[in-house]
Amino acid sequence: MIERQFVSQKIKEFQIKEYMSKVLAKAGYSHTEIHRTPLGEKVVIFTTRPGLVVGKKGDNIKRLTMYLKKKYKLENPQIEIGEVTNPMLDVHYVADRIAYSLERFGSKRFKSVGYKVLQDVMNAGAIGAEVVLSGKIPSARARSWRFSAGYLKKSGDIAENKIKKSIAAVNLKSGTIGIKVSIMTPDIVLPDKLLVHEQKKELKQPEPEIEKAKAITTDDSKKEVVEEAKEEKPEKEKAEPKAKKAMKTTKIKEKDGADKKKRTEKHE
Repeated sequence: MIERQFVSQKIKEFQIKEYMSKVLAKAGYSHTEIHRTPLGEKVVIFTTRPGLVVGKKGDNIKRLTMYLKKKYKLENPQIEIGEVTNPMLDVHYVADRIAYSLERFGSKRFKSVGYKVLQDVMNAGAIGAEVVLSGKIPSARARSWRFSAGYLKKSGDIAENKIKKSIAAVNLKSGTIGIKVSIMTPDIVLPDKLLVHEQKKELKQPEPEIEKAKAITTDDSKKEVVEEAKEEKPEKEKAEPKAKKAMKTTKIKEKDGADKKKRTEKHE
């Protein structure tokens, strides 16, 4: 009996998610999360355009809550809006965008649609991405087309648990076309990725013995320079008075010679 309750709850959640995707397809719908709380069921709708989902004065939210109460018999559903910051890294939004563009332009332009969406996903910062379209495109026979770019893990724990995947379907005149989107987001850390840090060059500190020897040699050199300066000063002082005396004697001799010449000229 308990197993049947779990199965019925999951079926109800799946039906609610399908209904939300159909009603909010043009409002940038991404996905819906349902949480069980003591007060009731908490329904979180993730979208790129929260204003369109809320409506004028919350009219759309009121309508959705009334529909969930009547159709799916939820006692107290609480609807909240979650904004998608980077929509091109959200697999649900990318899959819905491909489905909407195929409905609008048809299956003949599926290549341009696939490559355009793939380029937008890689420009958003994804490490790798893959889009698989399967169905009667473009011929009457069913076949699958694969569009991939970047680096994408296909096996191991990262491929099963960390890579985001989404599946969608679109009904055209030729038949149903399946859409599978896989995106490897930039927040995934690969185990084989190594970061090499540059080694900082450490300055070698001189040893204390070498510093002492340098200090002693500098002190000795300073003392020698001071002593040499002291020795040179008295020699200069001694040499200066001798030069002054010699200059005085030459001046006196010149004066005596000039006086003698004047005297001889007067006698003559």
